[in-house]
Amino acid sequence: MMSYRKALRYCKQSGQAMTEYIIVVALVAISAIGVYQLFGQVVRSQTSAMAHELAGENGSEASERAQESARNSMAETETKTLKSFTNNAQGD
Repeated sequence: MMSYRKALRYCKQSGQAMTEYIIVVALVAISAIGVYQLFGQVVRSQTSAMAHELAGENGSEASERAQESARNSMAETETKTLKSFTNNAQGD
């Protein structure tokens, strides 16, 4: 039978593991939101192009939109740095 101290230590460790798990899941979710925000239009356009091609239609227009969105995303990453996010709480 477990002593009271061992049981208490086990509960604390279990709670710590759950807290670490929640933090990791939150970081992954924030990263996924950031990536989707940056490349979301590219993914939608590529999916549209694939759906058109699978349906036997011409998907070149959607493919061109995906390429244009990718170029726009790349330009946006080049212009935004961490300095771009200062003074966001103040009215511009």
